Formats: sequence, C-alpha cells, structure tokens
Amino acid sequence: MLATSPLVSIITVNFNQTEFTLELLASLSQISYSNIEVIVVDNASKENPESQILKKFPNTLFIHSKENLGFAGGNNLGIAQAKGKYLLFLNNDTEVEKGFLEPLVEFFEKNPKAGAASPKIKFYQSPDKNVIQWGGSAGIDELTVRGKVRGAQENDRGQYDDLLQCELVHGAAMMIPFDVVLKAGLMPDIYFLYYEEHDWIERIKRLGYYIYYIGTSTVYHKESMSVGKNSPLKTYYLNRGRLIFTRRNRSGWKKYFSILFFTLVSFPKNILSYLLKKEDKHLHAFWEACMWNIKSDMDIYKTPELKQSKNGFYEIINDTFQSIRLF
Repeated sequence: MLATSPLVSIITVNFNQTEFTLELLASLSQISYSNIEVIVVDNASKENPESQILKKFPNTLFIHSKENLGFAGGNNLGIAQAKGKYLLFLNNDTEVEKGFLEPLVEFFEKNPKAGAASPKIKFYQSPDKNVIQWGGSAGIDELTVRGKVRGAQENDRGQYDDLLQCELVHGAAMMIPFDVVLKAGLMPDIYFLYYEEHDWIERIKRLGYYIYYIGTSTVYHKESMSVGKNSPLKTYYLNRGRLIFTRRNRSGWKKYFSILFFTLVSFPKNILSYLLKKEDKHLHAFWEACMWNIKSDMDIYKTPELKQSKNGFYEIINDTFQSIRLF
C-alpha cells in the first residue's frame, strides 16, 4: 500500500486521432489512483480537437502545437507544463486497467535508482485482450539494432507478472521521474518518430539509473497484431532512426560492426526486397532514410533541455532545428 500518493502527470500526444484520445481519457477517468493531471498535446491536427476534449474532460490540460513536432517534440511540450513527481507517457491509442498506476508509483517510491519503467502491454484487439505485446526487453541487438522483446505474441497466463530489470522501455507506456528528466534532458527530437525513447533510455542509463519492466501493471495498446500495417512513412522513419541511434549510441567496434552489417546485409536485402515486390514508395523511403544519414552531421544536434521560468513552469531550450521530410 502507498503511504503517500504523489502527483503523476500523464502525457499523451494526439495527431488526427481524436476518437482514440477520447477513449484513452475515458479510461483514465475510471482509474483508482486519484492524484493525477492529464495533459493532451495536439500535434497540429487538421481539426483542432480542443473543444471536443475539454467538453467531455474539462480537467484536462490541453496544449495545441502549431506544427507537428513528432512523438518526442509533442511529449516535450507536455513535460514543460507538467507538475508531477512522475511523468507517465501513454500513446493516445492505449487504454488502461483501473489499478494500473499504483504498482508503478509504489515501485518508484521504493527505488530511487529507477530511471524508467514500462508496464505489461497487451494487444487491445487480441482475443479477450489477452495477447502480450511487451513483457520487457533484453535490449537492442548490437548488430541489427532491433529490440529483443520478451513474451511477444504469447497468451498472458501470468508468466510475466514479475519485476524485471531490463534495458528498454516501450514508448506506448513508460514512466520516468521528473527529476531524472531534469538531469538527462528532454526526449531527443531529432528522430521525429521511432527510436527516440531508446536513445533517451541510453542517456538515462549512462547517468547510473536502472530500467525496469513492471508486470503487475497492464496497459492495452490498439496497435495491429499483424505486420502488414507498414507504410512508406514508417519505412522511412524506422530505418532513419535505426541509423541515427547507431551513430549516437554505439562506439568502437560495436559501432563499426553495426554499420558494416547494415551496409553489407540490411541495405542490399531491403533494396532487393522492395524491387522484387515492386514497392517503389517503400524503396524510395528506404533510400531517403539512408541518404539522410549520409548527409547529416550528428554533432550539430543537441539534447533539448528544460529551464524553469518565473511562472513555475519550464521552457524548452533547443538551439537546433532539423527539417522533417514527410512521405
């Protein structure tokens, strides 16, 4: 049982998915942990959903961005307005169990060296909502730079209702103490989509914090269980992000072999696959992702930081700008 109930700032980013966001907010309105603030950041949706959201959930803090800042940039806007001791980042296409928050808060209250954690994540659209998407991770493979997920696609029989020190969090649901963010800096917005939370976690681990999976808390994710949901946009940002992550978070022989593997194995394999399948848009997106990394200089991209302003909130300090090319 919790002796105290510290404030938790729950941050979610909306982009043209107001229905999902409203369903998430309805889910959060039913939870048993009461000391929360909910922050919705709208990433320049075609139609501003502010009136819809505040009409149904008037206690929500709504932030409208005039431009699409991506996953990291949107969440960073939310962080700058957050007041909580803990920050909980939830994808807007998630829903939660009534008592999901207590195990997370209780764990962090007892473990000051915990830098970040994710709950168990299950596929919302699976039979009986009982198929696991995320049960912790052993980290990112040194060669392929792909995450290794425990329990993926398994029926939940309670086999992962454990506490596990691991290497990664899942961006769909992750909790981080606000003090850790102040030390590590904001989520790196160079990625725009994919790999930004992994980069963030690497920085947090370098500060001496540990990463955890907490299987007694459950979040449901509406992401498709199939792999057929890929788009050229996803192809571009996944491959772009994988290369950026390698360049920013690998050194020595690990960096050399990872880039060598991508050049000699992944690059020709993907090019050949897109050609044989006549997927011209994916081929173009993959090529552009590689060219972006060849042309760019990682040294110019600094980590956004927070600076406290006179009104008690924080301002984002970011003296770099990267143009984002959407497909």
